[in-house]
Amino acid sequence: MWGLVPLFWPLLKPAGAVEILAHRMVWSLVLVGLVLLVMRRWAWAGELLRQPRKLALITVAATVITVNWGVYIWAVNSGQVVEASLGYFINPLVTIAMGVLLLKERLRPVQWAAVGIGLAAVLVLAIGYGQPPWISLTLAFSFATYGLVKKKLNLGGLESLAAETAVQFLPALAYLLWLGSRGDAAFGAHGAGHAALLAATGVVTALPLVCFGAAAIRVPLSTLGLLQYLAPVFQFLLGVWYFHEAMPPERWAGFALVWLALTLLTWDALRTARRNRAETLRLAVQAQATAPVPPREPAA
Repeated sequence: MWGLVPLFWPLLKPAGAVEILAHRMVWSLVLVGLVLLVMRRWAWAGELLRQPRKLALITVAATVITVNWGVYIWAVNSGQVVEASLGYFINPLVTIAMGVLLLKERLRPVQWAAVGIGLAAVLVLAIGYGQPPWISLTLAFSFATYGLVKKKLNLGGLESLAAETAVQFLPALAYLLWLGSRGDAAFGAHGAGHAALLAATGVVTALPLVCFGAAAIRVPLSTLGLLQYLAPVFQFLLGVWYFHEAMPPERWAGFALVWLALTLLTWDALRTARRNRAETLRLAVQAQATAPVPPREPAA
């Protein structure tokens, strides 16, 4: 669903990117609020309101995801789907770099090589474009920051989305009402079908997130990480084959370097996971072998 979402945003024209973004915020809260109401999952809200630090983190998360959503919608509707897909290819590399710089994590040599190759890819693309690929970098850094904040928040997917869109709701609603008062709102001005599509932005936002949350507790983490590459792959293919965006040689070179970096990361992650499983199994067998044998019961 995330990989095919570039097909959806153009359907909302002539609404501008900011108006689409505002509808996405408003309708996402409406939908998630209804789901939580039906499931009767509201206890977390009272606890959250009593924790100023978590409220501050929610505000930061809402801010960076607003930037991410807005830039992505604008990029797709302005014919830059390929560069938008690059942002989500780069994102794992940015996340690793943030882990080193902010969380003082230590990288394995293969991870360092992947980050270095990713940096080279950005330089190649910057030279090819004549400027840094700012759309890709904004999407990558905003989503990596969002992931970092979510890690510290430790809230469920639905609860987190509800809290974030609650922060976004009033500014978004105020903007839509202001647009309507000026007569510039697209909602309702282009028929019921177009209005329904704008309202469906809530479903487009929430449904993949709910599915992701359900998958996260059922699928091994290594598999989940690999599956997350499908979204930018689909976006890239749509940009090239459906939207017919240009792919000059320097862009292919930049993407090839990014894919090489991601291949190294994937190989290293799978190798490490395999080693960890083998070590866990070895320790379990060793513990079983050295466990004291319980004494036998005397014969009757």
